[in-house]
Amino acid sequence: MKITAVEPIHLRVPVVDAIPDGTLDVLVVKIHTDEGLTGIGEVTSQSYVCKACFDAPRSAARRHGLTSILVGEDPRDVEGLWEKMYYETNRYGRRGAAIHAISGADIALWDLKGKIEGKPVSELLGGRVRDDVRAYASVLFADTPEETAAMAHEYVAMGLTAVKFGWGPIGPDPDVDVAHVQAAREAVGNDRDLMVDAGHAWDWETALGRTELFKPFNIAWLEEPVGQDDRKGYAELCKRSEIPIAGGEGDVTHWDFEDLIERGLDVVQPDIAFCGGITVCKRVSDMAIAAGRRAVPHCFSTGINLAASLHWISTVPNGDLVEYCLRPSPLMRKLVANLPPVVNGRVPVPTGPGLGIELDPAIEEEFTVRYE
Repeated sequence: MKITAVEPIHLRVPVVDAIPDGTLDVLVVKIHTDEGLTGIGEVTSQSYVCKACFDAPRSAARRHGLTSILVGEDPRDVEGLWEKMYYETNRYGRRGAAIHAISGADIALWDLKGKIEGKPVSELLGGRVRDDVRAYASVLFADTPEETAAMAHEYVAMGLTAVKFGWGPIGPDPDVDVAHVQAAREAVGNDRDLMVDAGHAWDWETALGRTELFKPFNIAWLEEPVGQDDRKGYAELCKRSEIPIAGGEGDVTHWDFEDLIERGLDVVQPDIAFCGGITVCKRVSDMAIAAGRRAVPHCFSTGINLAASLHWISTVPNGDLVEYCLRPSPLMRKLVANLPPVVNGRVPVPTGPGLGIELDPAIEEEFTVRYE
């Protein structure tokens, strides 16, 4: 069996706001074979740039476009193809957009391998340890504490047992930060988990001060309180904070996560459609378990990302938690025709071959960006 074509499809809603919302613009990757099977993946990044990573022709050594690397290869050698893509793009890749693009190809290859073998991806990864995964609602803080509380009440009514609020007004004013976190905690009650995503708002010393202010509200973790490249800041904060520190959604390859784990990060959060794909996530969770840390997928884009994340995290012994995006974008709500639902606070892992999902062709057609 050979790969005959790689199809990067750019989907974008008509209005893309400058907010941290990965549901507005995504790159779907389809890998086709000579036996009529197709694997589906997703890239959550700068779609115009990542599409170019696929479309670029062969060039000098280690500067090739991904399509030219993959066409003609056997799709069943998924991890071997990850290494080949990484090596043959490393003059412009290694980190950044090329790795993001590799994520989509890797997800599609795992989906394809599952379809070839008639097995779900979770089985290919060693087998599920759970058939469904506890979901946490993932939303942005509202403009006011009262609005934040109203949103939290909605998620409690949905049966969710964990909620994460992030970004929005959080950062400049400690009084505002405390008011929002307090409102969220009072709304969700004391028997549910509450997480806070600071969106790189502070240096480590300011972040440590916020952990003291947030202690009365029993925060399950404080996410990305410092800049992604402030590795020393992460290390200092993790040594001192009584609240667990989470991060990693903007990191790529298992080498980045190895560094974060060595610096003491409590919860690592690879985004499967960004960090290098399922292959990288499997390596990351293996390292996290060995170090006594938790891996929780960052998942804030479409149902493709969600399905891939569910298959991966369902195989991780201490990984019973998945981010469930509640943004209203049609790319999140409708692109995957059989979007895994929340049922009693948990999300079932798809059971069909590969990722076990189907795309809605009408949604694909409506939101495809036409390149001239």
